[in-house]
Amino acid sequence: MKRWLSALALLAVTAGFTANASAAECEGVKFPDTVTVDGQKLVLNGLGMREATIFNVDVYVAGIYVTQKSKSSKELLDTSKPIKFVMKFVRDVDKSDVAGAYKESFEKAPKATQKKLKPEFDKLLSWMSGIKKGQEMEYTYTPGKGMEVKVKGKVKGVIKGADTTQFFLNIWLGPKPPNKGLKAGLLGGKCG
Repeated sequence: MKRWLSALALLAVTAGFTANASAAECEGVKFPDTVTVDGQKLVLNGLGMREATIFNVDVYVAGIYVTQKSKSSKELLDTSKPIKFVMKFVRDVDKSDVAGAYKESFEKAPKATQKKLKPEFDKLLSWMSGIKKGQEMEYTYTPGKGMEVKVKGKVKGVIKGADTTQFFLNIWLGPKPPNKGLKAGLLGGKCG
């Protein structure tokens, strides 16, 4: 009987470790449940699928990591805390399409905002390249340092200013995201 109870206890402990080591998944794309930014543990808030064209073609799965989960865009855009935004591509995308999507979002901003953020935005655009299926783009914001941009595993540089980071993340979390399911997933809803 003791052996049976010991085996059951070991199984329960092992199952607990397996659950903690799990990763979130959307359409076969996996994301770790936590990441560390500047020594601080961030949790995955949600995953969303970016769909494009009238045919809803899957382009990438995005995930956002924050210090505390929230269903509020406003709370997720709090730049007093670190934030990590990751895009894992599920298809090849040309450089012109990547840059074009960012330009389209930028051009929707008020003229005063465009003027203020243009130097940093132009820097961001210069770092964009074509992306292959399975490759990633990562945007890691650290208060007081800025937003580090990593494309295909290589650090391209840092975008200065909390306001630039808020504007950038507002593309997906603001009132007019590329598609509604993407924003809903990032806010902790269903991905897909």
